[in-house]
Amino acid sequence: MKFLSYAYRFLSNFIFLALVYYSLNFMDKYQQRAIVAILVLVYAAMRAASALRSFYFFQRIERLEGEARRLAGLAGEGPSASAQRRQIVNEVAGLRHAGEMKAYIDLLFLALIVLLCVSKIVTD
Repeated sequence: MKFLSYAYRFLSNFIFLALVYYSLNFMDKYQQRAIVAILVLVYAAMRAASALRSFYFFQRIERLEGEARRLAGLAGEGPSASAQRRQIVNEVAGLRHAGEMKAYIDLLFLALIVLLCVSKIVTD
């Protein structure tokens, strides 16, 4: 399921990249192409800011994971409670890692889109 979510994220970002590429290539006038490129750059900047903010959130989750592991070791409630907590912490770590990978995929495609838009603005 995790790889399916990566594939979906890759595919949706690739389709967005293709739409930007074709829309910028089929514009005849430079002014229209520049306006569309600037609007796409604004959208890409907003998505990049959101992805970078999610890294801060993931960093906080990672810190909480370490704290939860430390507290679970100190609690000493028995092996079954400890195993259950360990399983929950491991699941959260897996979800955090998957979220980070999705954010990296987003940032990769956003960087490609920014390069495409800047090249279309600079060239005539």
